[in-house]
Amino acid sequence: MIQLFGEQKVRTKWDDEKEKWYFSIVDVCWVLTDQPDYDGAKNYWKVLKFRLKAEGNESVTNCNQLKMVSPKDGKRYKTDVADMEQMFRLIESIPSKKAEPFKQWMAEVAARRIDQMWESRGSTDHIQESDISMLYYLSHSHFI
Repeated sequence: MIQLFGEQKVRTKWDDEKEKWYFSIVDVCWVLTDQPDYDGAKNYWKVLKFRLKAEGNESVTNCNQLKMVSPKDGKRYKTDVADMEQMFRLIESIPSKKAEPFKQWMAEVAARRIDQMWESRGSTDHIQESDISMLYYLSHSHFI
């Protein structure tokens, strides 16, 4: 699923089983670093990933891969993704003026999903406690 941060596309995937959003790390790098093209963002992530792994960063070690449609050729490829918690940690490693607005946007994406779940099922009993805690934290922080 494509989500828009302003006019920039970010590939996302909702996992019904884990009840989590996953965000394409390359797309987030593209948004935050203003790389001129997808290949630049991909290279930025490659270098950052290598540096973070060398530092022992667990967010990189635990990152997942999901098949997503490539913005280059429209084919599906395994893409590095991070859930919200991992993405917040990764964003801290990317110097960008857009970091705080992007974190707020991620919180809004998550809140919209919880609203949809609430409307379709009538309660939030099934929503993972960690997701509710994350939204509580975000709603009471300087992000929103």
